[in-house]
Amino acid sequence: MTVLILTGEEDVTADLVVAELHAAGAPVVRLDPADLPGTVALSGEYVHGGFRAHLSVGGRLVSMDGLRSVWVRRPGTPGARSGWPSDWLSEESGQALYGMLRSADVRWMNHPDAARRARYKPWQLRLAQRGGLPVPATLITTFPQAARDFATRYPDLVVKPVSGTHPQHPPRAVPTSRVAPGTDFAAVAHGPTLLQRRVAKRADIRLTAVGDRILAARKEVPPDADPDEVDVRFARSDTPWKPVETPPRVAGAVHAYLREAELAYGAFDFAEDADGIWWFLECNQSGQFGFVEAETGQPVARTVARWLACQDGTGPEDGGGGRSAAPRPAR
Repeated sequence: MTVLILTGEEDVTADLVVAELHAAGAPVVRLDPADLPGTVALSGEYVHGGFRAHLSVGGRLVSMDGLRSVWVRRPGTPGARSGWPSDWLSEESGQALYGMLRSADVRWMNHPDAARRARYKPWQLRLAQRGGLPVPATLITTFPQAARDFATRYPDLVVKPVSGTHPQHPPRAVPTSRVAPGTDFAAVAHGPTLLQRRVAKRADIRLTAVGDRILAARKEVPPDADPDEVDVRFARSDTPWKPVETPPRVAGAVHAYLREAELAYGAFDFAEDADGIWWFLECNQSGQFGFVEAETGQPVARTVARWLACQDGTGPEDGGGGRSAAPRPAR
């Protein structure tokens, strides 16, 4: 049985997992939907009550009946590298590829429906609250007066994008920034703005959840750190990530989050305050982990590979992520 990985060519995170799958003797095929049609081809037939389909990747033919799992890592837009790209071709190619994969009996990390829903940051915040994770006071608004009132109640704020990335190609990460004192907030009328109480953090936490496994890492904030450098991705710090035990209450809430979101994988970001409270910031359903593994030695890639190859102690129907059936609608 083969593991299928959907991602682009330059993806170090996927490279780590492919190496682990090879070491475990698990067959793996990697493709980018952007190459369909082209170096990637497909064919499927629904005849006499049955379904048979095949993928061709670089001349290698793979039966969809022989797929064990699908890792939707960071796939490109279907048809994007065609000689005649168009929105219509992308829609047709995407419908064909993902429609056939949904027809196969596979294990998903993560199911496309769940992955799409999991990107909604407002929904993430409410899901975290329901599961018992502490969430900093947050406002998403296009009302300037609502923003002013919120800033009066919480004078120390940060601002971040609702969607997470800027829509350029390739997508550019937009840093979380501290709101300057005396900001008027008139500009929020021109687009939804996410304001959040700044957590005076003593450490950043990256928690990677794979099925039932949790691997957490901690990066201490130096005492002399600039308080305006609130985004760990852009902070100037040589402090390394180190493994850390996850508090049982947080672990339970993370498992509840994954069950509700129907995710097999999630990269959670927390801010740890002076009292040791882990404040939930977001969950990236396809977040990277290579930088954490390199510094901590935590076997994240191996854990992902074992889940994909069904070597993690759970059967095909267990461990989150779902089979080919669509997830339940969000409540």
